[in-house]
Amino acid sequence: MPNRRNDELFQLIKSLEKSEKRHFKLFIKRSSGAEDLKIVQLFDAFDKMEDYDEQALLRKNKSIKKQQLSNMKAHLSRQILASLRLLKDDSNLEMWLNEQMAYARILYSKGLYIQSLKTLEKIKQQATLYHQNVSLLLSLELSKKIELLHVTRSMQDRAEQLSEAVNQVTSKITLQNQLSNLALQMYGWYIKMGHARDQKDVLAVQLFFKANLPEIIEPQLSFYAKMHYYQAHCWYHFILQDLRMFYRYTQKWFDLFIKEPLMQQIEPVLFVKAMHNLLSAHFDTNNHDKFVEVLKVFEAFSQKPIAGSSINIKIQVFMYLYTAEINRHFLEGSFSKGIELIPLIEEKLEAYKSHLDTHRVLVFYYKIACLYFGSGDNSKSIDYLNKIIHQKSDLRTDLQCYARLLHLIAHYELGNMELLEYLLKSVYRYMANMKNLNIVEEAIFAFLRKSFKLSPGRIIVAFKALKEQLDKLEKNSLETRSFMYLDIQSWLESKIRKVPVQKVLRERYLATQRQLQKRTIKAKAPQPVNLDKTKKRVS
Repeated sequence: MPNRRNDELFQLIKSLEKSEKRHFKLFIKRSSGAEDLKIVQLFDAFDKMEDYDEQALLRKNKSIKKQQLSNMKAHLSRQILASLRLLKDDSNLEMWLNEQMAYARILYSKGLYIQSLKTLEKIKQQATLYHQNVSLLLSLELSKKIELLHVTRSMQDRAEQLSEAVNQVTSKITLQNQLSNLALQMYGWYIKMGHARDQKDVLAVQLFFKANLPEIIEPQLSFYAKMHYYQAHCWYHFILQDLRMFYRYTQKWFDLFIKEPLMQQIEPVLFVKAMHNLLSAHFDTNNHDKFVEVLKVFEAFSQKPIAGSSINIKIQVFMYLYTAEINRHFLEGSFSKGIELIPLIEEKLEAYKSHLDTHRVLVFYYKIACLYFGSGDNSKSIDYLNKIIHQKSDLRTDLQCYARLLHLIAHYELGNMELLEYLLKSVYRYMANMKNLNIVEEAIFAFLRKSFKLSPGRIIVAFKALKEQLDKLEKNSLETRSFMYLDIQSWLESKIRKVPVQKVLRERYLATQRQLQKRTIKAKAPQPVNLDKTKKRVS
């Protein structure tokens, strides 16, 4: 059976670009033993397959025996990686540092101690400039070894200086690791559980975060320590749905890269992630103009050579840039226009499917479903929600819950009354089991159950009552999550006014823009001069 995702060699070959494949063939020809010629045949066989199917592979390539296949795949994998290593990216600092470190060790093994120390000095300079503390520590340790075993007379008080430098770097790495571990643990919590669902979740997150947050003085932290410190706080406040503090720390994370633009080239993926989280903060707080400002920075970055320098960076840019583009249509109420993005997004999802994690794909499906729902195409919305609901995964239980709730509302919009009674019980049971039923969700379910018995004349009154009830809950921090995933109030307003959802949001966006323009005009207008005060100043 085809098994595209589970064969690592197949994934590696499919990730290669044309230039990399061509280089591999040339690399193999330079050492063309019989075994190498055979693995070229295996390489070509893998390259031609759309999905990995071992039986089909052996059937079409009689010269490859089943008992040989495992060893041949291992050898081919090593040769591909060796080929890619030679085709190195000179702009990759980490690879350059590792290469220089290898040169320093070779020189040391040859007894060329002074030359080795000179190479190590180059490593130290670059590692210090770009905050690469692990490489700096490795270079210092080898320098210590050379000075300890051999009298080089390279510098007076060399031993004391090296010892002090090692101690400083070690303490930096230790703190950096503590903060990166905390950031990773908070992100892992969010991926699995989503936002805090009740006071019990809030207390658990607060206790864990405070227990694992080391004591620090923020201005004294290194670049990476600051970044991990901001990341940890971002996820902490996002889980607690404290959007003001979430925005504050995403802005700090973003500003860190703006203040040190060289680091955008060294850590492009982390800069992309910083932009994504800042955009999310502006989106969640409905701050359209600031959202657009950051989106322009992101779009400009996406056109730089570094954004296309590897498949990894390309995927990150695609995921977060198009997530932001969809969110912009949500903010501006232009759902129908946003639907035009879907063919390109689906094309990219297919092209990158062996690289993308399930979590990110589910987020895209949910956002696409929301685009269709907002534009009034409930049937298409249901198609994408079904892709989430039928996903056999324990990731994003919150996303699974709200996909089911939106799925229920889309069927309500279509008037599928026979199905609704079953769905109401099923979705309610699922959300209760997932501990995802808050006051907002309970109110929505109560309304939907009651709506079946209401006459057309009374249904509008019921819609108004539900909207008033939800408006009061919007400022409750534990209920914020419901409004972030599902703009239920705009849907209720559309039902009350009997207009499409996107018209409600579009009117709201245009009204906000008019208010901002009035404020801008008023701020720029010349202030009237008080003649009496002028006379007093002159006198």
